[in-house]
Amino acid sequence: MVSEYLKQNTAEFHDAAEKLFNSKKIFDRTFTLEDYKKIIGRNYLMLLHSEDKIFNSLSEKFSESLQLEERKKLPLIEEDLKSLDMKNQQVSEELSFSNENEALGAMYVIEGSTLGGNVIAKQLSRTEGFDDVTFNFFGCYRENTGFMWKNFKEVLDNEVSEKNYDEVLSGAKKLYAFLLNVR
Repeated sequence: MVSEYLKQNTAEFHDAAEKLFNSKKIFDRTFTLEDYKKIIGRNYLMLLHSEDKIFNSLSEKFSESLQLEERKKLPLIEEDLKSLDMKNQQVSEELSFSNENEALGAMYVIEGSTLGGNVIAKQLSRTEGFDDVTFNFFGCYRENTGFMWKNFKEVLDNEVSEKNYDEVLSGAKKLYAFLLNVR
């Protein structure tokens, strides 16, 4: 299953992202609003540079089976930027996906961020200093988070053949590298 292959082969990137974003501080309640702005800023740039490219790379069958209209997150994170008095930016770096499989790999990173983001939103909503934070991006699926993640993984596992696993992994690594290095 490609979802397990991705999980195993992107673990080092996931761990690097958690380290970069000081994720441990979320659970010991020392995470600050400035820490949160950093995580939102990086995720915003990731979405700004990738979401349209990913969605435009996917065929109609994925548009329907993945419910792409419900998975758009850029407008949600832009609401978070506004509420945090952060500025929107323009696309400044080239990021591209060679094919549909790479786009699916990149989408794996984004969908995974919302799965973890749901936990982040719940934890931070109970942390001092986060009373007025909206969590539009991290709380995007609300009570449907588990269902949306399960649906995404099922579609990936059913539609991606083993001969294409490396292409999917390439897209995931490309987006993780962008997230970790974008400024």
